Amino acid sequence: MPAVTVADNLALPRIASPDIAALDRPVKSVTTAPQGYEGEGFPVRRAFAGVDLAELDPFIHLDQMGEVEYAPGEPKGTPWHPHRGFETVTYMIDGIMEHQDSEGGGGLITNGDTQWMTAGSGLLHIETPPEHLVMSGGLFHGFQLWVNLPADDKFLAPRYQDLGAEQVRLLTSSDGGALLRLIAGDVAGHTGPGQTHTPITMIHATLSAGAELRLPWRPDFNALAYVLNGRGSFGLQRKPFQMGQLGVFGAGDVVTINADERQESRSPDVDVLLLGGLPIREPVAWHGPFVMNTRAQVLQALEDFEAGRLGRIPPIHGEG
Repeated sequence: MPAVTVADNLALPRIASPDIAALDRPVKSVTTAPQGYEGEGFPVRRAFAGVDLAELDPFIHLDQMGEVEYAPGEPKGTPWHPHRGFETVTYMIDGIMEHQDSEGGGGLITNGDTQWMTAGSGLLHIETPPEHLVMSGGLFHGFQLWVNLPADDKFLAPRYQDLGAEQVRLLTSSDGGALLRLIAGDVAGHTGPGQTHTPITMIHATLSAGAELRLPWRPDFNALAYVLNGRGSFGLQRKPFQMGQLGVFGAGDVVTINADERQESRSPDVDVLLLGGLPIREPVAWHGPFVMNTRAQVLQALEDFEAGRLGRIPPIHGEG
């Protein structure tokens, strides 16, 4: 799992251990993501399945894409499709994905890169592996997160951010046992490169076997941790976790994660996606690629899409 790595964690800025009086967040639930298929048939784990939207707010949806080793000719993507009312965040750990949208945004995303697309008022986009990857096959692993927008921002003009791996803020825990890739938001005075409309924090953390990570966490944010690989435990209660499970934390000031001393040989470390955000606390009307506040707004989005008001497929991908 390459993403961004360093030779020596101790060369990075360290996050000091939280104050002993800080309140550790209890673990409210640990759920297992069911497996399914997306787009043209690439495998995903639905990380938020079975969790109440009120616990996830401001997040809506999270797919772990892969981890899969494609044979030549097998890599798949998604066809052109619309979005309105939220932001999509695509983070690639292994492999290459090509993005294009009807607003002119897009590019290649590979190891450690993030593409942040604010759908806002609406657009069309497509995500596919480049032709050379289809021909060669190879490892593919990443995730896509959907971040809700508040009612006042639902119809913002679409925006596209291309965040290269070299822009990610690299940090380590107080003892150097964990590598933290801060993609968006703030932690302990450090800021990630992603510019967000909804206040959130997103971190890809890699814990060495036996390491403990205690992170200060904004008390007004929720706190979620999704396990990309490895085994360990959440919180001071030591609730066990394994790959493909989501931990939901309660109120408090600190998120605690521990990696087991013994890991599988193919996954010697524990990789966790940490998410926190300021709850929007507004009604959610969600249908397919549209995340709005009312059913009438969803029906309007469908009508606008069918009328071509969410954009047109660029000619190079069209039929004429």
